[in-house]
Amino acid sequence: MLEKNEGLVIRAVSYGEANIILTVFTRERGKIALMARGAKKSTSRFAAVSQLFSYGLFHFHYRPSSMSTLSQGEVLESFTRVRYDIEKTAHAAYVCELLDGVTTDHEASPSLFALVLTVLRFIEQGEDAEVLLRMVELKLTKTAGIKPELDRCANCGRTAGDFSFSVKEAGFLCETCSKFDAHRFWLTPKQVQLLRTLYYIEPGNLGQIRVKPETKTLLHHLLESYYDTYSGLTLKSKRFLDQWQQWKP
Repeated sequence: MLEKNEGLVIRAVSYGEANIILTVFTRERGKIALMARGAKKSTSRFAAVSQLFSYGLFHFHYRPSSMSTLSQGEVLESFTRVRYDIEKTAHAAYVCELLDGVTTDHEASPSLFALVLTVLRFIEQGEDAEVLLRMVELKLTKTAGIKPELDRCANCGRTAGDFSFSVKEAGFLCETCSKFDAHRFWLTPKQVQLLRTLYYIEPGNLGQIRVKPETKTLLHHLLESYYDTYSGLTLKSKRFLDQWQQWKP
């Protein structure tokens, strides 16, 4: 049966001389693989919709146990400013590769679809990409099955007072329990609240948040350590993004 789904191209891999295998995260079917035949040809009707980051309408015969074939595609947003800016490309590629890494095929999640679409739009508009990426990383911990404890002490359950963050204990530790991890990340009350906000906030409201440079650095190291410990992911886009941060003036 021919279906029409909204989707985002989160990966595009050449196949043969003219074809592209697309990984598309759709609103209704989740992550699916589509064969776009002839899409590498500039004259192909699939050329535009097969670009990385393309948001469009994808027509295909859905096959839950094998790759589907793209029958028709219509671009709704091309994110041109993202694709032609190396820094924006690096940020968007990381978001898409992380989504690909933590999701399984054919599991629909309209909330994840909305999250990534909103984040790509914010990146294109020039919003603070570092904060956007930290929000995505936090929200995707739930999808990956590695959500940290952010509401109370991961050890004793205490909900009030000052907290640090322990990668080893997978969440916040209160003042009393902080002794259990010598490598904990010390947090100010505002940083504790920021972590909670980034996890729980509706993505469309993120543009209202402003974060100090030193806090961005802290969150980057905290979540990098957390993902390295629990996710098992090795992302090419992450390596490039880290190198880019070192290269740029």
